[in-house]
Amino acid sequence: MTAMTDTVLAIDKSPQVWTYTLNRPDKRNALSAELVEALIEGVDAAHAEQIPLLVFRGAGKNFSAGFDFTGYEAQSEGDLLLRMVRIETLLQRVAGSPSLTLALAHGRNFGAGVDLVAACKLRLCTPDASFRMPGLKFGLVLGTRRFRNMVGADNALSILGSARSFDAEEAARIGFVQGLAADTDWPAQVQQAADTATALDAPTRASLYQALDTNAPDADLAALVRSASRPGFKARIRQYLDG
Repeated sequence: MTAMTDTVLAIDKSPQVWTYTLNRPDKRNALSAELVEALIEGVDAAHAEQIPLLVFRGAGKNFSAGFDFTGYEAQSEGDLLLRMVRIETLLQRVAGSPSLTLALAHGRNFGAGVDLVAACKLRLCTPDASFRMPGLKFGLVLGTRRFRNMVGADNALSILGSARSFDAEEAARIGFVQGLAADTDWPAQVQQAADTATALDAPTRASLYQALDTNAPDADLAALVRSASRPGFKARIRQYLDG
């Protein structure tokens, strides 16, 4: 297995599996613009090579703390809107991937980091993992339909309507993850996923995933843009961070 490492993302490559490790542990793997672009580029490269399985994990204490708010005050609302659009672009690349996708989550995870987990077809977390999606606190509609399709409307309303956290046990109970696994068990889980991914050839696998896809990418992007372009976006972010 070979590795390609840059500042924010490590990609371990083999013929069957590419593993993307979010590599900003000092920032709890928050999704900076640089990290989002590296992920989009890395996923596109894997698709070009028809890699059967893509695995997403985080370095350090958690998978991802979501959107990186560092320096947001110096950015225009248009800049922030573009960053949100690029995150949705990444989520749609993963959710619509012709590859099997597997998220391995641990620690405390927030916002767009949780949405990245939700975009994967297979999702596992450690027993101590937790998740929170506070975007609606500052008026952002991101990943809502994917989450609803996964956990059901009642569960989505309960969690998103109050922006509350949910732990690993609840995540498994409502179907957000398919199972709990200690990180020591992850290599075996990756191998099992690789066996599943390679059971079909690439065109058949892509056709299956397309037939099973219940997402509405154009509507999701439109909902995101409407929410993030509403005047006062920065003020709502500031109020959320201050509160």
